Amino acid sequence: MPAIRSSETLADPFTHLCFSTCLTLIFFITGATLDTKVLLQNYARWKLLLYTQTLSFLMTSAVVFGLVEAVATDHDFMDPGLLVGLIFFSCVATTISSNVVMTRQAHGNTALTVVQTTVGNLIGVFITPALVVMYTSTNAWYNDSLPATSGSSAWGEIYRRVLKQLGLSIYLPLVVGQVVRHFFPTLCKRIFVDWKLNKIGSIALLVLLWATYDQAFATSSFSLVPGSNMVFIVFISIALWLVFFGITIFTAILWLEREDVVAVCMCVPAKGIVMGVPISSTIWDGMELGMQSKVQIPIVVYQGLQLVAASLLVPVFRRWIDRKRARERGEGDGCEEEKD
Repeated sequence: MPAIRSSETLADPFTHLCFSTCLTLIFFITGATLDTKVLLQNYARWKLLLYTQTLSFLMTSAVVFGLVEAVATDHDFMDPGLLVGLIFFSCVATTISSNVVMTRQAHGNTALTVVQTTVGNLIGVFITPALVVMYTSTNAWYNDSLPATSGSSAWGEIYRRVLKQLGLSIYLPLVVGQVVRHFFPTLCKRIFVDWKLNKIGSIALLVLLWATYDQAFATSSFSLVPGSNMVFIVFISIALWLVFFGITIFTAILWLEREDVVAVCMCVPAKGIVMGVPISSTIWDGMELGMQSKVQIPIVVYQGLQLVAASLLVPVFRRWIDRKRARERGEGDGCEEEKD
């Protein structure tokens, strides 16, 4: 079996360095500003973890598979690579960096977002390939151009590589940030809160977005499909995000606190390209480069749109949570006056 190409993760070493550095910065800052006890408490909320990951993997993939089956009734309407790409992106784990940054800006439960994103990407290494193979094993015409799925040796390589990336770019910076916070709590508060240097996370997020589209243009992905197909992908991505978000918020507000609702709503509709791209190139080892680029187009387009949508939600969620906190402070002051 051919070896996995070194270029499969990102278009060039500089882009790869941007991704890794920005992820490291975001999670170091997160570790340096989060209370360790709160973080561990959120890891122990297994019911909420199960709820979020079920929506993130099973709900999103089922919705998109139904959509693809409906669109595929017209064989001349969509490129088969884009249809496979829609299925693939719906099976990918949530994105990591933007969820954390947006939740913090919206005054949501940042610790819960860290937990959901790290757990989701850890199990996604195993769940995503299984879901993709299941959905693309049907006799649908758009699956005819796909090569056979990779063997066990390729899977072992991708598990090793992606878990290494998770460890070095996410878990290690998070732990180092927690250690620094433990020994220098006052200094961390002064640097990241008082001096507002936690805004570096927002800058890192913009660099990540630039790197994502740099990769797409470097591989000439957008020039390989008809313009009408690209328009469809853009509008259907917006519609899918609205569906994912709507299902999430209307189920979450029934049993979660507002801060938790914000965290879950940032995680479920989002999809991560950092882990998605290497997995896609290993599921179908030996896939023709043009087809591979087409498969990756939906997740690249969705990545940019989800960041715009989340950015628009941040001030709305922040006001929603601030009103709740102001009301709680007012009720607390009222109780103290009665006691006096």
